[in-house]
Amino acid sequence: MAALGITTTFVQDNHSLSRPPFTLRGLHFQTPPRAQDKLVRCIRGRIFDVAVDVRKGSPTYGTWVGAELSAENGRQLFVPVGFAHGFLTLEADCEVVYKCSDTYAPDHDAGIRWDDPTIGIDWPIPAGAMPELSDKDRVQPLLADFESAFSYDGPPLRPLD
Repeated sequence: MAALGITTTFVQDNHSLSRPPFTLRGLHFQTPPRAQDKLVRCIRGRIFDVAVDVRKGSPTYGTWVGAELSAENGRQLFVPVGFAHGFLTLEADCEVVYKCSDTYAPDHDAGIRWDDPTIGIDWPIPAGAMPELSDKDRVQPLLADFESAFSYDGPPLRPLD
């Protein structure tokens, strides 16, 4: 990771279990001063994992990247501070683990809508189906109604290889 310029120190590990397929979690982040870098990995099942740039002034503000993570492919996604994170389970009984650079701080917990049309995430949800959502994820604001606490501080979002 250091060779890629990632020098994050992780202080908390989280473990998430989603039983139904097409459970959607996100798009979440913590605001400064408790913002978090995350390193996400799926250890059972398959997920579609997404990061959205929410840094004010970024040339890629509101742009997203996504990748399939699975126990089989072993891929991970690093989500830096200033990016919202979410995932969709692609099968039943998915387990996701993610390392965070700060501990959970409920007063700094925030998010934006998973289905914001200005972001346009191409979630792989079967036609006519609705994902399983938490009450929290049903009421997140649209990007246009969100006042970002993050400032552009580095490279724009790059497509994943």
